[in-house]
Amino acid sequence: MIHVEPQPEPKDFDEKVRSKGRRWLQKHAIDCTAPLPPGTKLYPYWQGCLQSLYENYGGTCAYLAIFFEISAGGGTVEHFVPKSLRPDLAYEWDNYRLACSPINSRKRDFTDVLDPFEVEDDWFYMDFVSGRIFPNPHLEAPLQERIQKTIIRLKLDCGAHREMRARHYQDYCEGRVTAEFLRRQSPFVWKEAERQKLL
Repeated sequence: MIHVEPQPEPKDFDEKVRSKGRRWLQKHAIDCTAPLPPGTKLYPYWQGCLQSLYENYGGTCAYLAIFFEISAGGGTVEHFVPKSLRPDLAYEWDNYRLACSPINSRKRDFTDVLDPFEVEDDWFYMDFVSGRIFPNPHLEAPLQERIQKTIIRLKLDCGAHREMRARHYQDYCEGRVTAEFLRRQSPFVWKEAERQKLL
């Protein structure tokens, strides 16, 4: 993960998402001061802003820090604060993070995952031989623990993701892609390569 800078709310967001969502909550007498009753499903008006979310955040998954093509159908609006716990935030732009589908399905309603808006660029380190990621060992122990919990919860260090990160850097080393392409396609790998002075 790397720091994600919050982007401004689209001009049509209130009309397309917030206003419709609030009316739906009122119509169905949802108590927004309490978690949703078990089995309650909110109407997914947030899907109406997926394209804007994708464009505003450059097509980069906020958690995995890789670019993905929305045309492949893998983009989702991820509610950082779970909508099941805070239905009042279900239709709020500031609570949305762009996420690829596998990451969103792993985060679910868990609250032990770091917020990409609050993560700093040097919190996650990478080994370029294996593609392994791990907490910056110079950070305070409690923060290292939170980083490790995030890695485990989202399976950011699974074999497939390790292979992907190592391959992205290898493609750069072997001249198949430029540093600029690496920056756009795999920004975490690019930032780590810069930090380690490997570019």
